[in-house]
Amino acid sequence: MPKIALIHDYLREYGGAERVLEELHQLFPDAPVYTAFVDKQSLGNNWQRFSDWEIHETFLSKIPLIKKTFSPLRVLAARAFAKLDLSEFDIVLSSSNAYMAKAARASKDNAKHFCYCHTPPRVLYGYTAKSHWRDRAITRFFGELINHYMRFVDFKSAQQVGVFIANSKETQSRIKKFYHRQSEVIYPPVKMVDVARDYLLEHKNFHKEGYYLYVNRLAWAKHPEIAVQAATDLNLALKVVGEGDMLPSLKKMAGASVEFLGAVDDQSLAELYRGAKALIYPVEDEDFGMVPIEAMAWGTPVIAHFSGGPKETIINAKTGLFFNDLNVEALKQSIFDFEKIEFNAQEIHRASLIYSPAVFGKKIKDLILT
Repeated sequence: MPKIALIHDYLREYGGAERVLEELHQLFPDAPVYTAFVDKQSLGNNWQRFSDWEIHETFLSKIPLIKKTFSPLRVLAARAFAKLDLSEFDIVLSSSNAYMAKAARASKDNAKHFCYCHTPPRVLYGYTAKSHWRDRAITRFFGELINHYMRFVDFKSAQQVGVFIANSKETQSRIKKFYHRQSEVIYPPVKMVDVARDYLLEHKNFHKEGYYLYVNRLAWAKHPEIAVQAATDLNLALKVVGEGDMLPSLKKMAGASVEFLGAVDDQSLAELYRGAKALIYPVEDEDFGMVPIEAMAWGTPVIAHFSGGPKETIINAKTGLFFNDLNVEALKQSIFDFEKIEFNAQEIHRASLIYSPAVFGKKIKDLILT
């Protein structure tokens, strides 16, 4: 077995990229993890998922207040990863989107660098981001200056990668467009697929209740306000799972039919997926989107915006329904159309099985170990 190092942007939240990192670490449990910095407080209870790993931080972790100023200090991220001493490793496997982990260098003779790319940094290439940084003149001015410089850094870093692995065809097209590089598509592992499969083998039924479900961060790029407003206008029961800066404003606009559950554990989330009538997913230009796959694993159809990763994971009128315009009225019309269609829960569940961790693990090992 070659000696492998895992590289990850940073550890400060638990999202799709961190779930992929978990699976990579399970595939290669002896591999140390190198990351820009670790924010245990921000991770909260999720820190326990990583607490017994061998984790090394870059020099960025020594900068005072890095956990609050990490975004503007991304100008140093590529340099921080490039300075890592990885000379003892035969394979460097980076997990990267926004913070330049792909800049890590496989320096041993004949060593290879594989980059699992969740997406080129969204903020650099005009995609919606977590905040409204373009709304204020001063942040827009300095942000655009930094982004102009960072696009050069990002492109240069991308040229040092040996093999790109894209998490979707959507991301594959972005890698080609912005980096002028080819890539291999390997869909990310969705553990909920295995959980649902094992449950359904024993219980053999899909129990659906009358509520709709929203699961995601309450952030601008995810557009939870569209789901909340549509449910309020139609007086639909909507359960909202997630936390974020938009929570106060969402609560103000929400009617009595909308329930905010905050963060929930994996078991509770599985139960919510299992009972939901449909998942509402109004995300713009999603890179891949694990949440729709999690819902589909429980036979739950997805009402999604027609953009990004869901275009290749959802079959219209079979496993879900699309709406084209990213606004409340378009979503409401899609809900009306959804109510007229009879979906097959078993067919939806079967469509999710190609995203199981076992499929991911086999494809990753076949690629990097041969």
